[in-house]
This record gives sequence, C-alpha cells and structure tokens, in this order.
Amino acid sequence: MSKSIIIRIQCPDGQKRINLLSNDTATELLKKVSKVISLSTSDYSLYRTRDKTGEINSSRKSLSALKIHHGDMLFAFPHAGMTASNDSDAMDTSDQSAAQITIPSASSGPSTSSAAFASDEVVEDEVDQYISTLDGKIQRDRDEQLCRHGPRGKCVHCAALEPFDEEYLKKLDPPIKHMSFHAYIRKLTSGVDRGKFAMLENISCKIKSGCSGHLPWPEGICTKCQPSAVTLNRQHYRHVDNVLFENPRLFDRFIDYWRKSGNQRAGLLYGRYEYHESVPLGIKASVSAIYEPPQDCTPNSIEFLDDPHGSVVDEIAGKLGLRKVGWIFTDLVAEDLRKGTVKHVRNMDAHFLSAEECIMAGEFQNQNPNKCKLATDGNFGSKFVTVIVTGDSTNQIHTEAYQVSNQCMALVNDDCLIPTKDAPELGYIKESSNEQYVPDVFYKMKDSYNNEVALLARPLPVEYLIIDVPAGFPLEPKYTFLDENERKFPIENRSAIAEIQNFETLSQYLQYYPAAKLLDAMCDLHVLLYLATMDIVPLKNHMDGLLLAVKDRDVGLMRDWTKGEHWATIEQLIQAHSGSSPSSAEGAFLEPSDIASGGPPASIGGGSVAALWTCKHCTFINQPPRRECEICGLPHH
Repeated sequence: MSKSIIIRIQCPDGQKRINLLSNDTATELLKKVSKVISLSTSDYSLYRTRDKTGEINSSRKSLSALKIHHGDMLFAFPHAGMTASNDSDAMDTSDQSAAQITIPSASSGPSTSSAAFASDEVVEDEVDQYISTLDGKIQRDRDEQLCRHGPRGKCVHCAALEPFDEEYLKKLDPPIKHMSFHAYIRKLTSGVDRGKFAMLENISCKIKSGCSGHLPWPEGICTKCQPSAVTLNRQHYRHVDNVLFENPRLFDRFIDYWRKSGNQRAGLLYGRYEYHESVPLGIKASVSAIYEPPQDCTPNSIEFLDDPHGSVVDEIAGKLGLRKVGWIFTDLVAEDLRKGTVKHVRNMDAHFLSAEECIMAGEFQNQNPNKCKLATDGNFGSKFVTVIVTGDSTNQIHTEAYQVSNQCMALVNDDCLIPTKDAPELGYIKESSNEQYVPDVFYKMKDSYNNEVALLARPLPVEYLIIDVPAGFPLEPKYTFLDENERKFPIENRSAIAEIQNFETLSQYLQYYPAAKLLDAMCDLHVLLYLATMDIVPLKNHMDGLLLAVKDRDVGLMRDWTKGEHWATIEQLIQAHSGSSPSSAEGAFLEPSDIASGGPPASIGGGSVAALWTCKHCTFINQPPRRECEICGLPHH
C-alpha cells in the first residue's frame, strides 16, 4: 500500500515542498520539481547531496526503490544560463503553509571579503588620528638608589614603560583602573607581528543569516548559525578617560530646573573629544553646552519625547566645531532645604547605575559608535558618556560619569537585556522564544568556598556592565560660549518653570547688550537654536556666516552678516515689538562715519516699520491697515 510523503527540494530560490506517493516514479518526481521551480526537466539536474553526487534521472523506478523517503531533501541545480523563477503560483497549493517556508541560499549571505571593512575607508575621529601619531611611552627619571649607570644610560629601573603597563597604572595616585582604548590597541599591536593579524570584532547575539541546511528559527538551528554563549568579563579599557565640564556655571544652569521644580531633568552634552595628558594615550570629553530636549519630568522619572529640532541642534553644533559627546540626568532628593543638602542614594549598598539606565546608555552608545580601523565593520565601542548628578557621601551635589561595556552594547543592540521590575541593580537576559533566539549569558563570581563559578545571567548584576569615568571641572574655567555674562537667554523646553523662548524674550535679551556686543549676545547655543527654529523668521538656512563668526570670534564676519536682509528683518520686528530700536541692533558695529555724525541712519534696513503693531494680548505682530489682531481678534487699543 502506497503512502503519501513530502519531499523537500533545495533550489537557488529557497526550499520547496512537493507531495508524492511512495510508489510514484522518478519521472513523476522530476515533473513535479519542474513545476515548483518553473524549469523544464532539461534545464536542471536533481541530486541527492549538495555536492552534486547521486543524480536522479528520469526512470520508471519508484521512489521506494530509489530509497527516497518521507522528509528527504533533494537539491536542484539549474544548468548554466538558467534561473529558477520565484513565481508563487507554481507552488503546490495542496500545502500552502508549507510552501511559504523558504530558506535563503548560501549565496545570499554576506561574503567575508565584502563584509570585512577596508581600513583605508574608515575615517577615525581627529583625536584618534592625533593620538595614533604619538609615541605613548611612559618616560621615567633615573632612580638614584637603583640605577648604577651614567646620566645617559637606561636600565630596567628607568627605561620607558608601555602605556598599557598595568602595574604602573595601579601605582598612580589615584590609581587608574582602566587603561585607555589607544593603550589597549598598542597592546594588541605590540607583538612580534606588530599587529598584522590584530582585529577587533563586535559581539553578535543574533542568528547568522545565510544558513541553508535547515529551516529558519524556531524550526531549526545549527552550530554554524547559532551565536556563541556570552561570558561577561570586566572590560580592561575605556574609550573615554575623563569628562570635563568647561565651567561650573554651565552645570548650575542645568540643575536650576530641579531647584525650581523639584523634578528630575535630562540633557544632551555637546563638546569635543580631546587628548587627555593625565592618562597614557587618554581621551577626555570636554563639555561646552547642554541641550535639553523635550521631556516629561517628574520627581521620580524622566521620559524623552519626540524632538523635532534634534537634527537642527546637531547641525548647528557641527558648524561650531562641537558634537554630541554624552547625556546627563539628575537623581536628586532633597534632604535639608535650609542647608542645601541632598540624599546619598547611589552607593555600593544600593546601585550606581540601574539596569534601565544601562539599557538607555547602551542605546545611546549604539547610536554614536566609535570609528576604528582595526574593527571588522569599521566601528568598535563608543565614546558616548553617561553623567549622573546625584548626592555624594557628604550629601553634596556632585557628578558621576559612566560608560557601559561593549558586551552591554551588544546585548542592548540585539534586544537581549531587559530591566527587572523591583530591583534597579539587577538586569535580566531574555529567554528564547519563537520570535527570537537568545544565547546563554553567564557571569562569574566566587561562591562560599571561594571557588570561581559561572552563573546564568537571570538575573544579572549590572556592575558587570558598567565602567566608571572620572568627571569634574577644570581649575581655570573655559568658555566656548560666553556663559559668564549676567544676562541669560531662556533654555529651551522649560515652560514648566515659566522659562519661555519667544520673540519678546529675544527682544529683551538683545536690548540688554551694549551697542557693539552683538557677537557676545550670539555666543549662546540656546539663542542660536531659537534663531534657527523660530516661526516668525526662521534663519536656519541663512546662519552660516553667523555660526562662523561665533566659532572664530570674528567681529568682521559678524558685521558682514548683520548687513544681510534677514537680520534687517529681525531688527525691524524688534523695533516694532519694543517701540524703539534696540541698542544691540541699531548701534551695533557702527562705521566711523556713523560715530562722527552721532549714530546710524534713522531708518533700519532702508524702510519704515512704524505702521507695524504688536497685540498686547497675544504678542502677534500685525500688518497695517488692520486694527484688530489677526490671531485673537482683539482691538489694537
């Protein structure tokens, strides 16, 4: 008695299935294969194995006689010049759910030659290019007690050390727990082969694509496509060795939001990556400005909202020579309002960084990867830092900076790490499901017998994922923006504490500055962002001259930019809004002839704006001859 069987056919289009009877002949088999791959029997060959052995030819022999059984896989190879069609109508409709299961062929996976990134195509950051040219050796002076040679000699007690010498780093005061990333690279390339075969590869927790020997997950998996188990290890290097705020005023303005509202606050750090001399081949993140994106803040939580101006901030910062270097958030709980003290909530008995914050930091670091020529895909790790404003052991406000390890970045990128519900110091590795395969993740610790054991990371202490980074302020404050001025322009997205950016505040801000100090007034990232995004006269596409003048502190460039028609329009609107020409607009950059005659011409920009009037109720600037406001409909007087 014949029985129904299913035969799997592997072809360049994927895997097909055909239904047959055990007593069907080889000719009937080839006809059905031709139907599902849309090729005639003369345009392809059918084999038992992938290496084209055991060809099946047309004959009257039954499948049972050919020893072809239920579930067997056969391989169809088109002849030269023939291509199998992907026409779904040619499939056997007797089993539609099975016919929709396809496996990509081996040729569809990325080849090693194309996936590997050519080092010449990777453009590293300027600070990385500079550090790569340094010698990096740690010079030591002659030891009067141990050295027995002349002043020009060297011995083991005074010879220069490598920048990755861990014993030297531990003896420093304070000791350096993590070597710099460039010192780690020097360690990899310091062997006999001079790093000829050194390569940095990012961890992947996803199933490799292109495996054609089985059905896709969850129906099948093999050792070729299965990601390896991950054992969390302490990362011995860090990509950034110090976080430096240019001046305390920058920091104080940020935490003013918490002082006025009691709610927590977050912001994005803009600055530069620079060479850090205190650490061998080190890098520091120098913070010049803090941008506060739209967010929903409470005393216990912060939720980022969609930011329509995020790309504008990045563009302005880039033209000023700045970039996004990190993010900052507060975790402050007042202890004594009279003394100004706060609670010490982050310590070794609680947590330094919660699992949810680690995931957020990993997400930011994945969005801002570090370019590296030794990496297989051109990126390795990230320089993006996380800064927390919290209370210290003396109940004073201070900053703590961290990064998460490259292993944490991989777990976050592949959606393997999730936070726990009621224990902020613990994370949790997801379990495999039909939608996602998650490899086993382990961490090592010592048991009660002092033996090192590997434990499954369910749950996972997050201290295995974080790297601490020193943070502070310089002895001599620096000012990329003129933050020492008394008058400040309101910070964006602070309407909850009555700090509002509008044309009225811009007019008042510009009137505060003396005649020739317009350049100083523009040296504020918040002012520049408002000018680029305000609704009345958006200047985003006309600010290149202004940004160059601010970047170079060039009064001549500023004078040239203010002569343009776009700034003349702003001057006219300010004059109409305030009733008189502001000093910063009318008296800025006076020519010698103007000074001799007592001032500039009476008309600004060549026209009169006396007929424009501002509504006292909604501040909208109306055009004549309208006598009632176009927006609110209320009368002029």
